[in-house]
Amino acid sequence: MKNYTITVNGTVYDVTVEEGTGNGSSVNIPKAPVKSAPAKKVTQPAGGEGTVKVNAPMPGKILDIKAKAGQSVKRGEVILILEAMKMENEVVAPEDGTIAGINVAVGDSVESGEVLATLN
Repeated sequence: MKNYTITVNGTVYDVTVEEGTGNGSSVNIPKAPVKSAPAKKVTQPAGGEGTVKVNAPMPGKILDIKAKAGQSVKRGEVILILEAMKMENEVVAPEDGTIAGINVAVGDSVESGEVLATLN
């Protein structure tokens, strides 16, 4: 028997594998460890974090960022474009204010409820 430690989505599992059952089948075990995906880097532009959070309405991928830190926005104005299920969704300002920070970059994958931007 061989023991392995495997990490899946950040959860560590200890696994015991029984060697050879005599039926002629084999399992290839990689010699080098599998590299995990790099941690997502969250950037916070100058201006810090605002009091009003703009959250992702659904999981998806950031296609475009229409606003910049320090820019004034009106309620309903498009802040960024989120692709979900092959559709482009506009994420808009929930109220009038100034963009305090954009927490994502074009190409980032986001989860539902993740903070995309903040307003003051």
